[in-house]
Amino acid sequence: MVGSAPALREPLLRDGLLLWLEQRPQEGGRTTLLARPAARPGAEPVELTPAPWNLRSRVHAYGGGSYAYADGTLVFVHDGDRCLWRCPVDRTSGKPAGPLQVLTTPAARAFADGLIDTARQRWIGVMEAGERDWLVAVPLAGGEPAVLHRPADFCGYACLSPDGAELAWVEWQQPHMPWERSQLWLAEVTPAGDLRNARPVAGSGPADDRGISVFQPLWIGAGELVVASDAGGWWNLQHLHTGSGTWKPLLPMAAEFAMPQWVYGLRTSAWDGRQLIAAACRDGVWELGRVALEEQRSGSAEAWQPLPLPFDDLAGLSAEDGRLAAVASAPGVPQGLLELELATDRWRHSPVAPCPLAPEAISLPEAWWFAGHEGARTHAWFYPPIGGATADSPLLVKGHSGPTGMARRGLSLAIQFWTSRGWGVVDVNYGGSTGFGRAYRERLDGLWGVADVADCAAAARSLVASGRASAARVAIEGGSAGGFTALAALCFTDVFRAAACRYPVCDPAALAAHDHRFEARYLDGLIGPWPQAAATYEARSPLAHADRIRCPVIFFQGLEDTVVPPEQTERMAAALAAHGIPVDVHRFAGEGHGFRDGTVQTQVLEASEAFFRRHFGLPAP
Repeated sequence: MVGSAPALREPLLRDGLLLWLEQRPQEGGRTTLLARPAARPGAEPVELTPAPWNLRSRVHAYGGGSYAYADGTLVFVHDGDRCLWRCPVDRTSGKPAGPLQVLTTPAARAFADGLIDTARQRWIGVMEAGERDWLVAVPLAGGEPAVLHRPADFCGYACLSPDGAELAWVEWQQPHMPWERSQLWLAEVTPAGDLRNARPVAGSGPADDRGISVFQPLWIGAGELVVASDAGGWWNLQHLHTGSGTWKPLLPMAAEFAMPQWVYGLRTSAWDGRQLIAAACRDGVWELGRVALEEQRSGSAEAWQPLPLPFDDLAGLSAEDGRLAAVASAPGVPQGLLELELATDRWRHSPVAPCPLAPEAISLPEAWWFAGHEGARTHAWFYPPIGGATADSPLLVKGHSGPTGMARRGLSLAIQFWTSRGWGVVDVNYGGSTGFGRAYRERLDGLWGVADVADCAAAARSLVASGRASAARVAIEGGSAGGFTALAALCFTDVFRAAACRYPVCDPAALAAHDHRFEARYLDGLIGPWPQAAATYEARSPLAHADRIRCPVIFFQGLEDTVVPPEQTERMAAALAAHGIPVDVHRFAGEGHGFRDGTVQTQVLEASEAFFRRHFGLPAP
């Protein structure tokens, strides 16, 4: 079951077609693009990029935003040569309408997050080269990128106004991440295609006293722009009239209309030409609704109108001419493509694969609030084992990656793997997680390895105290930043009896000194400026305190990981083995940061569970 279902990304409704990405773990994680007419939900889609084509961007190491489409022209990034390619598409059927054409030449650069400027016959997007981002244009006939704008550091999320006269985008600079401080930029587009009067119009730069971040600029008409801003403490929607420069809040509410921009291609709002649809997150639960602009302008309380849908995990919104598409799931429903007729609220959900579990075999998440670090009210999702949780139940604590991420409610077969074998699982939204407002995110500022560790330990203790888990059978697992949290929890608490770590951060000082560009200064905010805060890095380092760990650990590492190099896992495993701690290390050739191959994903789960059972003395399931 696990590792066999494709993952959906970046659905797009454009010119009567519905396009979407499908990442296929059974094909080694290859990502392909599918399309079909939007008016025919049951029709068989066309695969526009069959093997060996692999749509993947390497910008900022995490990628995203690997294709753009408009007016019968598809432009995508092929991972084989990192070039932009063009494919003509029949606007009626969605089938290829001619041969593919390479637009750029192979070079030490990466492209992503583009749009099609049909009036000027060019692709506009991000090019990462020479340790910086560039906003560039590439002719659809092919040719070298022309620089439109040189940001101080990072940029993305460019969007062109309906009349083609204005371009908006987002910029941010080190040491800040885009969800910490970022700016909305705006420029006029000349008839020749150059940018004029480029300037920031919202958000905050690195020197501003107040931290404000912005997310996903979206045109809702010529001269009218919507963007999410957390100036009020929550990522709420704001409206800008570009002619007058007037800003107005659309929906001031305790909800998040955005998510952290780890990758390109994220969308939580959509404009179909007449109405604005958005996804909002409240207490870790997403809902889809209309933003009734006329009611909002009149001050009516009905400005936010939730849609009656049985899905509460939503992403990748796109809309056109009365239709909306999104990636959607729910605790008992696998991820799938949601298509909604906005006039009637009739919808269709197409799961990427049939659910392999009967409804009674699915463990549904319970909201679990507890007193976390320094007594702060903290959230988690608790999945009881099938058959019910008791004081003898083993418990797996999950720490999400990021650490600026969130534990979501959509059906996870990986979690169901554990609950079907008698384990309870608690997926912790520790301090620093998104989905709960800026103040909740900022709980981790300067306290990575402290607040997250305390929250994960407190979640486990609260479940043990409630009689829903055994104190002697508590394990913890995580990947990347979650792996750091797991190892630090073994070093600095006495709650956990075993751990499973995927490509974990073991030595934050080594990461700070040699991290890739996107996260090169991320730890400044999480721990302290490097190297001035070297003593703090040492105090938080699992590698430096490996002698404190008294329980077994299993590691999983991709040998092509450029975010957290394999050397970190090797050093940590060797340090534990030197102290007589049982250690198991699984290395995977061809895998990077995050495992894409379905076989690997399955191996990780099965090896982790077998490792825990062996050391906990549990019988086979």
